[in-house]
Amino acid sequence: MQARFSGYGLPGSPGTAEFWDSVRGPVPVPADGGYRTLFLWRGSPAVLRFESWSDPVELTRWQDTDCWYAEVPMPHRLRVTYHFFDGTEYDGEHADPFNPAGAGPNRSIAATPDLEPQPHWPVVGPDEVLDVPSTRLRWNGVLGRKTVRVHRGGEPVVLLLDGDDWMYVHPAVAAFESAVRNGEMPAATLVFLPTPRDRNAEYTGGALWPAVRDELLPLLAENGVTVNPERFVVAGQSLGGLSAFRAALDLPDLVSRVACQSGSFWWTPALPDHGLSLDGPAGGYTAERLRDADLSGLRVAFDVGEHEPRMHRHCEAVEGLAEKAGAAVRTNRSPAGHDRVGWRHALVRDVAWLLTDR
Repeated sequence: MQARFSGYGLPGSPGTAEFWDSVRGPVPVPADGGYRTLFLWRGSPAVLRFESWSDPVELTRWQDTDCWYAEVPMPHRLRVTYHFFDGTEYDGEHADPFNPAGAGPNRSIAATPDLEPQPHWPVVGPDEVLDVPSTRLRWNGVLGRKTVRVHRGGEPVVLLLDGDDWMYVHPAVAAFESAVRNGEMPAATLVFLPTPRDRNAEYTGGALWPAVRDELLPLLAENGVTVNPERFVVAGQSLGGLSAFRAALDLPDLVSRVACQSGSFWWTPALPDHGLSLDGPAGGYTAERLRDADLSGLRVAFDVGEHEPRMHRHCEAVEGLAEKAGAAVRTNRSPAGHDRVGWRHALVRDVAWLLTDR
């Protein structure tokens, strides 16, 4: 058998011990104005799945060996989460065993060579169990029972929506502590709000932020965490980003600093009956509310992925209207799709900007 993948720097014949010993995660090579990336899987048939960026890719078997592969065209500037699916009903999703960069127990991270490593975010293998903040609060209120985790840092408080992802999948505590040590932001207390069972209902309904004000903040105060509204940051992504920004519209005395990544600004109140749709008016219901708004007390950092183009017109509409309404606005585009692996760099960078007033 020939060295089929020698163009990727892999010696030996696929399926041999020499070959498998040389494999180290996805291998990109320049091709067609971007990259062609080799993904390898050992053993049984599987499908390669990407987070929001591409359709699934069925792996091809190399002759009669245990080597399964896909050669995937990728554009410049892309960081993406992916996994292998072997078709089993339970536990069928697997991280890449050849890739040291994991995102939880069954996801991996790939990046094109033209991207710098993300500062502050350590490489965490899929088998590693992340430490969670030691302070655990039971919040029983109008939203039901929730377990809120708190990492005690400095005086400003940062509330992270979908906090489960930032504790168990992406090591936010380590990333923020690294940014503090590097002098990029002041030390802050991180409050991890758990991911709701029904994200659509909680993040588009009207109960969350009054409950945060009337129930969660007093609970935090009882446990030694006092929130100063002038330095209180709310951070969210996708529907969480929509909710974080709406909090500033609904309760400006509570929320005046927002980090919003890929906010779901396509949303309108009519959509729950019709499902997700990005084809409606640019900026959806949020744009309607902004046309006569006064946001002179708001600081907001927006980010959206370069590789989620259907989101751009919605985010751009809200960004422009927010600035026109008097908000201090910062906008960025991350080299990713609708994917937390892109949002995590924006999260630390934008919270740092919100807290340092630069």
